[in-house]
Amino acid sequence: MHLDGKHALVTGGGTGIGLAIAQALAAQGAQVTITGRREDRLRAAETDRIHGIVMDVSDETSVEDGVAAAVTARGPVQICVANAGIAEGRAIHKTDLEFWRQMMGINLDGCFLTIRACLASMRQTDWGRVIAVSSIAGLKGLKGAPAYSASKHGMIGLMRGLAADYAGKPYTFNALCPAYVDTDIVSSNVEKIMERTGMSEAEAQKVMVGVNPHGRLVTSEEVAEAALFLCGENSGSMNGQAIQIAGGEL
Repeated sequence: MHLDGKHALVTGGGTGIGLAIAQALAAQGAQVTITGRREDRLRAAETDRIHGIVMDVSDETSVEDGVAAAVTARGPVQICVANAGIAEGRAIHKTDLEFWRQMMGINLDGCFLTIRACLASMRQTDWGRVIAVSSIAGLKGLKGAPAYSASKHGMIGLMRGLAADYAGKPYTFNALCPAYVDTDIVSSNVEKIMERTGMSEAEAQKVMVGVNPHGRLVTSEEVAEAALFLCGENSGSMNGQAIQIAGGEL
């Protein structure tokens, strides 16, 4: 695969899954814009092919300005990876409107705003790939996390709707649905489980690892490989799909 001359934009690209995808795309020749709210993380990730732009996906103006700056610097976005997100469980009777709106604002609104802004330039080209990083929780209900599950289901619905809208055109829209991935988000949730239940770190991590049928956390690189496939030469018939990277979760 060669992505020379292609411009990719990856939200939440300073760490975890986003960074792994950015590095994989750059290794295949793409120029990659990574976005996030923490400038220090973006700067640490920069290389001659990876370039950081501070951007808040939950803020419409920030997204429009950030994507416009990326297009001005590196040309039309032809690979859009809507990856930025948050993950936190909370029972519905403990979920206030502020928490609900924050979850939707970052996960679902952020995906919508990012894709909408990137499509403006992508549609002026003859090839494009749009990838949303959803979750296994987008395909099944995640116990204890109804707001998170709803936001991730919404991302898949958005991608399927776009795939229908653009059927027959040279752009594809797919979602990646990993199970628990070895990232800072999982580490943070382990700490929250420990605080909430009094479990040891090993016990709390086992709760999360135990959800993955293959008995380990998914790696960011495994998710990045799936993203690379969707950008490959023979990926044009993969459209509107929710692809599980979940160790056998059914």
